[in-house]
Amino acid sequence: MKKHLPILTVLLLSIAVHFAYFGHPRETVFDEVHFGKFVSGYFTHEYFFDIHPPLGKLIISGAAKVAGFEPGFSFGQIGDQFPGNTYLAMRLLPTVAGVLLPVVIALLLLELGFSRIAATVAGLLIVFENALLVQSRFMLLDAFLLLFGFTAWWLYARYRNHPRIGYLIAAAGFAGLSASVKWTGITFLAIIAVLEIKRFRNLVILAVVPFAIYYSLFAIHFSLLFKPGPGDAFMTQEFRDGKLSTFDKFIELNKQMYDANKRLTATHPYSSKWYAWPLMTRPIYYWNEGFAKIYLMGNPIIWWASTFGIVYILFSTAIARKKFFWLVSGAYLLNMLPFIGIDRAMFLYHYFIGLIIAIIALVYYIDSLENRKKAFAVLFALSFVAFIIYAPISYGLHLSEKAFEYRMFLKSWK
Repeated sequence: MKKHLPILTVLLLSIAVHFAYFGHPRETVFDEVHFGKFVSGYFTHEYFFDIHPPLGKLIISGAAKVAGFEPGFSFGQIGDQFPGNTYLAMRLLPTVAGVLLPVVIALLLLELGFSRIAATVAGLLIVFENALLVQSRFMLLDAFLLLFGFTAWWLYARYRNHPRIGYLIAAAGFAGLSASVKWTGITFLAIIAVLEIKRFRNLVILAVVPFAIYYSLFAIHFSLLFKPGPGDAFMTQEFRDGKLSTFDKFIELNKQMYDANKRLTATHPYSSKWYAWPLMTRPIYYWNEGFAKIYLMGNPIIWWASTFGIVYILFSTAIARKKFFWLVSGAYLLNMLPFIGIDRAMFLYHYFIGLIIAIIALVYYIDSLENRKKAFAVLFALSFVAFIIYAPISYGLHLSEKAFEYRMFLKSWK
């Protein structure tokens, strides 16, 4: 029991933090206006189009089905009040994914050989990271993306330490699940594939298992959307008539998703470029009711300290021959580099994979210090205080105008 106490502590604190004020506000928040419509589409069976793969939407829809959700609410705009309580089920599983993510990060670090205190602190930093909290409280997709992806890395680390093929198959499966939520989840599969590049059998597993999962989820998607709908306008006439096989539909839809991503030109007042994310210069305004507001804003202590951590690792990689430096630097850069060439509006949440890798880099740096226990204690104390300060704009609690302005000490945050 004593051995598992740190992980249990991370789990219990994560449950408390993520389920505090669960269901508040009883109104649509940010991109719930989109994903709510998509969930309704699965119930009406009217074809819709989205630039993301279907898994995250299918998971939320499954919870809605169990809760007795019935389509009809428009999800028309931010601030629309939900008519019943089934919206709670639609927010439940993203919240559960947010609860489990810190535990997975702690387990991953233990598997990578970090000290128990380092793994525990890493898990706690994920618990008290405000932006990760916000993104997991609503019917949004990123909590699934992160949970599945980092679970894949944990299982792969288990495979490297205990070479049983089941761990590799499971890792490939979770990597496939992550990519089936958003294409950015391919990062998790790519890193594993690079590390297994000399093992042909393993590369076959890493190709076949994720593709089978990815394709199967699209087959389910098509089976649920058999009526004409607003998404038909994006597809060819052959697709709309049902004249294509499931595989041909799969190919066409993925091509259209890719093209639609490239065509996105709309601007957004809270968008930000990739080079601004490590400094968190532009949070995202999600919801408001008077001076009760929700921002996707990170914990400044964790965010900026982790930026120092990843910069340390990146510079150290050039002069050190440690495999861990190369692994972390490679994972971080592989995740970040694709964003450099993207012109469309991007947002702070696109940095979440990079943020967690940067937190791991920070914890690695502190774990190497002679007075690491004191350093970890100071980092956690400051992070916890910052979490408390910014919690009202993570949970959407009422603040006075003065109290709100006090928290927005960078002009670019408003």
